[in-house]
Amino acid sequence: MIPISQPSVTQLEIDYVTDAVRSTWISSLGKYIDRFEDEFAKFCGTKYAVCVSNGTVAIHLSLVAHGIGEGDEVIMPNLSFVATANAVLHARATPVFVDIDPSTLCLDAALIEKAITTRTKAIMPVHLYGHPADMKKIMEIADRYHLIVIEDAAEAHGAKAYGKTVGGWGHCATFSFYGNKNITTGEGGMITTNDQALNEKCRYLRDHAMSKEKRYWHTEVGYNYRMTNIQAALGCAQLERVEELMAKRKQLFNWYQAALADIPGIQLNRTREWATNSYWLICLEYEGWKTEKERDDFMLRLKENGIDSRPYFYPMSQMPYLKDSPHSTPVTYEVYKRGVNLPTYFDLTESDIGLITDSIKKQIYVK
Repeated sequence: MIPISQPSVTQLEIDYVTDAVRSTWISSLGKYIDRFEDEFAKFCGTKYAVCVSNGTVAIHLSLVAHGIGEGDEVIMPNLSFVATANAVLHARATPVFVDIDPSTLCLDAALIEKAITTRTKAIMPVHLYGHPADMKKIMEIADRYHLIVIEDAAEAHGAKAYGKTVGGWGHCATFSFYGNKNITTGEGGMITTNDQALNEKCRYLRDHAMSKEKRYWHTEVGYNYRMTNIQAALGCAQLERVEELMAKRKQLFNWYQAALADIPGIQLNRTREWATNSYWLICLEYEGWKTEKERDDFMLRLKENGIDSRPYFYPMSQMPYLKDSPHSTPVTYEVYKRGVNLPTYFDLTESDIGLITDSIKKQIYVK
C-alpha cells in the first residue's frame, strides 16, 4: 500500500532526538525548545515564535490571548479541517463560515465584508493544502474594520503570498507539526507573531499562567500547552532540511502534473500568480464526479490497487454540532464532493508516481 503520507526521518532527526533524550531534558525545558522557536521565527520572518503542544491549541491560545470569547464572532472559510472551528468553540466564541475562492480553496476575500457584524472580532484565513489565502486583501479589510487576523497556517509551512511568507502577515499565525505536515515534530504546534505583548501573553498562558516573580502562583486560568524538548529536537532537524523537504513536494506536483496533463476533466493544485504553494497535499478534482459516492467509489478502487487517498474536508457547517452559517457557501458545497488528496511525501519516487497516475487513468473512466 502506498500511504497518503509518511514523515521523512533521517539520521539527523535521530541524532537530535537521541541527544535530547540523553541530556535528560525530555519535558518542556531544554536547548531545543529555544532553538526551534528562534529558527522557526526566522523562517517565517517574524520576531517571535511560541512552541505549543499541537496546532489546535495554538489557535485556541491565540484567541484567548487576544481576549476573544463568548459573544464574539470569528470569520473563517467553510472548507477546513474542523479544528479551525473547534478552537473557536473552545474559546466560547462563534465561528462564522464564509465561502471559498475555487481557484485557491481559501477564504474568498471578496465575501468577508458581508459577514462582518458588530460582534465580529477576528478573521481567520486558512492556507488550505499549502496554498496561501489572499492576505493582502484580507489585511486591508481587517485594517479598515479594526479586526484581528489569525492565520491558520497548519498546512502551509513555507508558502508565500506576494513574496511574503505565511505566518508573518496577520497579528499572529498558528502552525501544526503533526506527522503528515511538511515539517513534523510528531505532534506539536507554533504561534508566530511580531507583537511582543502577545508573545509574552501566550508564553504565560501556555504554562498554567504561572507568575514569573512568584513560582507556583497563578493569577488566572492557564493551560498546559507546552511542547517537549524531544519534539523540538525533531523539529530543529526538520527545519534544517526544510528547503529539501519543500523542493521535493514541488517535484511531486510536477510529476503528477506531467503524467495527468492529457486527462480531460482533471484539475490538480492551482497556484495563483501572487502565490508560492507549499503543496502540503496534492489535490485532484474531477469534474465528472457530481456526488460523494462517485468520488468515494474512485477512492475505493484506488485502494484496491494499493494506493491510499483521502477526500477533501467536509464543509464544517455540515457537522451536527455546528450550526450552519447565515451566509451561503455554494462553492464549498460543490468543490468538496469532487476533490481528493493523493499520496504526498518525501520518499515517493517518480516510479511511484507513475504507478499512482497509471491507476488513476484506469479508474477515472470506470463507470
